[in-house]
Amino acid sequence: MIGVTAFGGYVPRYRMSRMTIIQNMAWYFPVIMAVAGGEKAVANWDEDAVSMAVAAAYGCMAGKDRKALDGVFFASTTMPFADRLNAGIVAAALNAPEEGIANADFSACLKAGTTAAISALEAVASGERGSVLVAPSDLRKSKMATMAEMFIGDGAAALLFGKDDVIAEFKGSYSLNADFVDHYKGVGKDFDYMWEERWVRDEGFGKLIPQAIAGYLKKTGMQLADFDKVIYPCYFTGTHRGIAKKLGMDPSRVQDNMHNVCGDTGAAHPLLMFCAALEQAKPGDKLLLAGFGQGCDVLGFEVTDKIKNFRPARGAASSLAAKVDLPNYQKYTKFRDLITADLGIRGEANPNTSLTALWRKRKMILGFVGNKCTKCGTPQFPSLPMCVNPDCNEVGEFEDYEFADKSGKIQMFTGDMLSPSVDPPAVYGLVEFDGGGKAFLDFTDCDLNQVKVGMPIRMSFRRRMKDQARGFTGYFWKAVPKAQG
Repeated sequence: MIGVTAFGGYVPRYRMSRMTIIQNMAWYFPVIMAVAGGEKAVANWDEDAVSMAVAAAYGCMAGKDRKALDGVFFASTTMPFADRLNAGIVAAALNAPEEGIANADFSACLKAGTTAAISALEAVASGERGSVLVAPSDLRKSKMATMAEMFIGDGAAALLFGKDDVIAEFKGSYSLNADFVDHYKGVGKDFDYMWEERWVRDEGFGKLIPQAIAGYLKKTGMQLADFDKVIYPCYFTGTHRGIAKKLGMDPSRVQDNMHNVCGDTGAAHPLLMFCAALEQAKPGDKLLLAGFGQGCDVLGFEVTDKIKNFRPARGAASSLAAKVDLPNYQKYTKFRDLITADLGIRGEANPNTSLTALWRKRKMILGFVGNKCTKCGTPQFPSLPMCVNPDCNEVGEFEDYEFADKSGKIQMFTGDMLSPSVDPPAVYGLVEFDGGGKAFLDFTDCDLNQVKVGMPIRMSFRRRMKDQARGFTGYFWKAVPKAQG
């Protein structure tokens, strides 16, 4: 038996009501008022597709052996690097092994996530791979006062595929490939070019998804009535319902498209919807999943008894519940670099990242790995040649110690208005980890007025800097005060 052995989802904590966009931009393009309901997920300024994939992956892999991974597949249409293995960054942040592992990027269309899932399942079925993580994620940039701005949200999902403790057994797949261009983004462009909406609804979603589902049913000999939930993306809510009607489905068996709660999260969206369905699934439920984009992938699954014993550390429901409203449209536009703001003289520094230093310290920087003294058991970060315990001071007797999944408490903090920040004030301070170890860290996803000494924290992989001159994105770990979700 092969299939899903774990899953997780990540939706950024910020949500912007579509009415906020309308109140600020409907004067320019009144048509956006036609989709005024609900809210969209907005990634923080220090998040991108890679960092969100890492967040979803940690939610998926909690309690699982990350050292047993022999494949990490990253899927996105908004990869930070055009020529650097983005999946390799995700794997490094997970402290996955460097030997015997196959990492790969899947991109160029919105069904990249489901295509990566099919590839992972085929790798497991062949016996070449035993445990493959698929992490789709997208943070798409849209022009102000457009329908795309209303529809698009940010988010990620993660699914672990393997043979042991399968919670959803794979029942086959079918793929339809068609160069149907509903939108595209040329090389070097920041924004997607969107085609006429009615044509996209009628000729794209409305025809290709039913055609692909019909192809799957013919291939497998199954009937649509066999499935308890059918999951397919379509940010046009009316068309989403219309596809169900065209297929002759009971509306109660169609998974909600999540338009009202987070918007369409791109390559991540089919699998994020799938994670939401799994969170509600019962043993024996059959799920049909479709991904749309230059065609359509369709995958079938049957939920097993193992679902009773699995709950993601972070899933779609918990991420959606841990939300904070973002009523400031100007802050959102700065987060997306849609407006230009002066960071001051201190913000003009543009140091070149030393790739040799990054390589030597990759475990520390990307994996947040310190060390632990093998004599007295004291953890410390960063790694030092001598044990920091004054009663020990042993030299060179250490083993790796991962801090990324450790919780802790705030010992001291400050808010700094002079330090350059996209979202001032910059908040940082000293954190003591449960089990030992201290580190001086930046804080994120927090309100300075709510941060307190003693407040618990969790760690989050974030974008530390973006070198616009050289096109390099640097990452590190930040502390998230838990009271803010």
